[in-house]
Amino acid sequence: MSTLTYPEVGATRLGPLPDGYNHLHHRAEVGRGRAAFEAAGAAVTEWRMHRAAGAGVNASAPRAADGVTVDVSAGLGPLRITAPCEIVWTAYERDRTGFAYGTRPGHPERGEECFVVELADDGTVWFTVMAFSRPASWYARLAGPLVPVAQRWYARRLGNVLRRTVSAA
Repeated sequence: MSTLTYPEVGATRLGPLPDGYNHLHHRAEVGRGRAAFEAAGAAVTEWRMHRAAGAGVNASAPRAADGVTVDVSAGLGPLRITAPCEIVWTAYERDRTGFAYGTRPGHPERGEECFVVELADDGTVWFTVMAFSRPASWYARLAGPLVPVAQRWYARRLGNVLRRTVSAA
């Protein structure tokens, strides 16, 4: 049984993003060609991208799939924050790979975030992060306008990590 903390489940797949939330949309070129697409897709769906960006990941499966639970954590020592999530949709398509997770109780935010890699007709490999969220904890509310800034920074970091991962493959 799902314990997601928001009603708009799947909105990052079909859009539009719901009102009443902060919205994030970041898109970055990470490589070119089928091999780059395959490497990027595997890094995203096997949690390697998040781990390489410095996040802790404790997932109930080695690969993203509907219903998989994921605890993502960041920070140091007593300042480490854990964000419980659940995979709400996946895409394992010829030219599109990725997933979205939604927030579960205990997550500092309420909402959904997707991570998708696409192979364009011209061979460009694009990485997209799209999210909607609002504070769910006292410390996220206290952080106020810093939270969206941190989310944008992390999305850019993920794109840079994925670009390096693809170039090393």
